Amino acid sequence: MVNLGVRSYPVYIGHGILPTLGGLVRSIGAEDVVALVTVPVVRKLYGKSAREALLKVGINPAVLEVPDGETAKTPEVFMEVVGRLLALNAGRGALIISLGGGCVGDLAGFVAATYMRGVSLVHVPTTLLAQVDSSVGGKVAINHPNAKNLIGTVYQPRLVLADTGLLKTLPPREVGCGMAELIKCGAMLDYRLLESLESERDDLLRLDGAQLEEVVSTAVRLKSGVVAGDELDYSSRMLLNFGHTIGHAIEAATAYEGYSHGEAIAVGMVAEAKISRALGLMSETEVERLKGLISAYGLPTHVEGLTLESIAQLIKHDKKVRLGRWRISLPKKLGEGMVIDDPPREVVLSAIREVIED
Repeated sequence: MVNLGVRSYPVYIGHGILPTLGGLVRSIGAEDVVALVTVPVVRKLYGKSAREALLKVGINPAVLEVPDGETAKTPEVFMEVVGRLLALNAGRGALIISLGGGCVGDLAGFVAATYMRGVSLVHVPTTLLAQVDSSVGGKVAINHPNAKNLIGTVYQPRLVLADTGLLKTLPPREVGCGMAELIKCGAMLDYRLLESLESERDDLLRLDGAQLEEVVSTAVRLKSGVVAGDELDYSSRMLLNFGHTIGHAIEAATAYEGYSHGEAIAVGMVAEAKISRALGLMSETEVERLKGLISAYGLPTHVEGLTLESIAQLIKHDKKVRLGRWRISLPKKLGEGMVIDDPPREVVLSAIREVIED
């Protein structure tokens, strides 16, 4: 449960629970148009099962396909989805269900938050990254060409259904992306989670049922606690941004095509760990341990084809920047994080240079 007073909602986690979707949706009320927002590959894999689960309780959803990946998170696609809802005569009682990864969830969530000033939202995340991170907490957004997630808000779903059985069809690269967010969570909030990621690597990469459910549940519990204490991301929730200041700049610098979100965040964590080391927080041993864990999950630890200037310029658009002062979330030691206000620019630039030239 994500405890936010009247905006509280449950997160259901388990293997093979997609068939319960209909009953759960019916329990929160669905008297208007129900729109299932998904991408072609997910529709082919799980669209029929999701639709059948809804049909069993008398809900016939409209299926709205959008492009895959970050290409879904554009103003043009947003307007297209809104237009399709209007064509369906969807009213204030409409319900939007996202079926897919983090990008689908971001887009569907932003539509739900803004269509007629807000309609109901349910997330059914089908990637590891979405299950452990983006489906929980209410951050929804679309991209600007110069900044990821610049156009957005915080809008909580009514419920989240995370069926870990759906992860079996993920390609290795997508599994790695989810692991990057788990590593981030462990590095900033829970040393025991980090140890589990090290000791259970082989089982997790095989998507072993019991181990997978455990780490997904742990990550959701940790994030839910942070969100409950700082829903709008003004203070402690910034701890969840480790790797994201530099990582988002890497994504924008490659026009969201060169590196996936998880890959960019992995490199961002390496760079930001180096900042922590330079500021006298993390030890060199801890930095190398974190870098080794990132590499062990098949994630990159440096980038190619980018310049220091391009990344530094894009950091200026990071949402944590205040009055031109950079703010970066760092581990002060593995398992415990903090937010650094206005770190020395030369330290940040030196760390970026290291992951470019590594």
